[in-house]
Order: sequence, then C-alpha cells, then structure tokens
Amino acid sequence: MTAQQILSEAAALQGELQAIRHELHRHPEVGFDLTFTKAFVRKKLTEMGYAPADTGKAGLVALAGGKKPGKTVLLRADMDALAMTEEADVDFASLTPGRMHGCGHDMHTAMLLGAARLLKTHEDELEGTVKLEFQPAEEIFQGSLDMMAGGLLEAPHVDAAIMMHVIAGVPMPSGMVQVATGGVVTASCEQYHITVQGKGGHGASPHLAIDPITAAAHIHIALQEISARELEGNEFGIFTTGRFAGGEASNIIPDKAEMWGTIRTTDADNAVGERIKKRMQEICAGVAAAMRCQASVEFYDYCPCMVVDPALGADALRYVQELIGPAALDLTALSGGKAGGGSEDFAFVSHKVPTVTMFLAAGDSSKGYRYAQHHPKVKFDDAVLCQGAAMHTWLALRWLAEHKG
Repeated sequence: MTAQQILSEAAALQGELQAIRHELHRHPEVGFDLTFTKAFVRKKLTEMGYAPADTGKAGLVALAGGKKPGKTVLLRADMDALAMTEEADVDFASLTPGRMHGCGHDMHTAMLLGAARLLKTHEDELEGTVKLEFQPAEEIFQGSLDMMAGGLLEAPHVDAAIMMHVIAGVPMPSGMVQVATGGVVTASCEQYHITVQGKGGHGASPHLAIDPITAAAHIHIALQEISARELEGNEFGIFTTGRFAGGEASNIIPDKAEMWGTIRTTDADNAVGERIKKRMQEICAGVAAAMRCQASVEFYDYCPCMVVDPALGADALRYVQELIGPAALDLTALSGGKAGGGSEDFAFVSHKVPTVTMFLAAGDSSKGYRYAQHHPKVKFDDAVLCQGAAMHTWLALRWLAEHKG
C-alpha cells in the first residue's frame, strides 16, 4: 500500500465525510451529554463492521486490525461542541441555540470515521492494532481522564497515541500540517473560583457595610503582580480572570463578590502552577483581610501540559511528509520549542504513553476564513476532511509496520 493509494481512496470518501461533518455540525452537544453524537458515531462504525465499545461516561472505542501480532496505536477524535450560539454563515448551521461546533470537533469526528473506513479496508495489512477513540468532554478537560479510567489505554495496551486538531483563521493554506516533534506543546490549565465575603448594606450607608466588590477589585489587581513580579523571565505563567460578579442592584452593597478564571503554565511538572496557586491564596487572604473581608479560593478542572515524545514526533513528521510532501512542517522547529498558551485534555494521555499532536490548517484567513476557533462566526474548510482521514490511516499503518518488536 502506497501513500498515493491512501490519498486516492480517502479522496473518494470526501462526499461522505462532508455529509457526516454537516450532520454532526447541525446537532452539536456539549460535555458528556452526547446522546445524538454518540449514537450517530456508533451507527457509522457498526455499519463498517466494527463492534464499538462504551468507554467511560460517553466515549466509544473501536479496534481495527489485531489479525497480525504487533503493537497498538491510538487515534483520537473529540466529539463535543461549545456552549455558544452559532453566527457562522453556513447552510448547515447549528439547530440548537446555545450550542455550536466552534472548535472543529465535528471535523475531527468525521475524519476519524473516514480513517475507520479506510483501516477496515486495509485491516489485513495492519501489523498490529489500531484503537479508534471517540472522546467526549474535551472542552471541559474531563473526557480523557474519564475514558482512561474506563480502560482506554489497556485491553489492548496502547503503545503510542496520535491526535490531530484543525485550525482556522490563520494565514496558512488549507491542507498544510504542523507536526510537533518533541517537548511541551500546549500549556496546562486550571480553573479557579475566588469568593470574597463581606457584609451587605444600603448603598447610602457604606460605613455600615463591608464592601466585597472593592476588596475583590483590589485582589484582582494584586494578582497581576504574580506574573509581572514573581516569575522568572524564562517562566511562562498566565493568570486570567474571565468572569467577575457581585451584586444585583445599583444601590445595594452585596454580601459577596466572586471571580472565575484560569491559570496556564508550560512546565511539565506544574511547579510554576503550584507556586502561582500558593501565592494566589496568600494574596487573596491578605488583601481581603486588609479590607475587613474574607476570601476563599477553589481550584478545579486541572489539565496538564501536552508533552510530545521526540521519537514518535520525528516518525510522525516523516510519515506526513511521505503523504503530502513539503506541506508538512516541523512545528517544534518553527516555534523554537516554545509552547502555545492553549490547552488540550489529550495531554493526560501524553503523560502515560508516547504521544504526538499535529495541527491541520482548515481555513486560510486570506481566503475568507477570518475567524479562529471558539468564535461564533468561525468556519472550517471541508476540503481537508479526506486529507485528515488519509493522515490518520497512513500514520497508523506506517508506525505499526516500523515498530513490530
């Protein structure tokens, strides 16, 4: 089997993959609540001859190959959408208000279903097993852990893991691929919730109340000093408050004020993140006390850095270059080894087995794809669906063939 044959077979599936993607796009679901999506994927896999197995709360796993002895490689697609209302000008827009496939997970699912069909066709050629993972709840950083707890990485044991993510709204021709070839690729992320407790009262008599909004505002400003004055120049740490709430009326001092946000770092052991959390607690308590309030900090939904295995990354770059030539680029070399600030919950897998991640351009900003992921007007270029299916298939075939021992 040659790369050109895989590309040709994948191209023949383009119409089917586009129809799958549009149907998923019309019916976006979030978190673990993927009733339609999971049933749709299960039906497609069953029709292809697979026996998909439930894994975790809402995930599915199917196995290709296994007829010849060898290792196991994991291919992953996330299935969940975002809690936002679509504004994209497409004729297959979301039918569910407040839900949108604004990160491209419908593209990922369609591409992996395409790969599933190709792998089933070439099942006798697989020198081992391909585990196909359809994952929920990536956007809330819970899906990977849940599927791992359900046995994702065992029966059979996973020896290597591969993920791909589409990107849009970038000045890059659709179909170009950036392969990470080693090190930390994406940042860790941890959510926080700060509650500042004061004493409510009338807006005309602030001296009889204890204003938590003022204290929370000072806490918010003070926390910025962690990044500005307490981290070394070569350390990456981003502290962001994305939501600030307090009070319900203009003439009432409320009892409490609250803040929600994220902490992101790029050290694999999260030492910087732990330092930031410690200082956050100290600053919140100290500033609140200075203003006669009390403050508490809750941390939750942690996702680690994505770490790419250098050997697997080098293999993946070589395989993709075999498939599409110079359109495959070394992301690690291009970025100088600097990690991106975004986060990805497949990172949990990367801390357990050798993992590689790659990014497939699916919307050139100079060709009308002006918006990036997580924007209500983002659009993705369907033309790359067959290429994504071919990439999954070729990487699995090649890696298993070269790693039989």
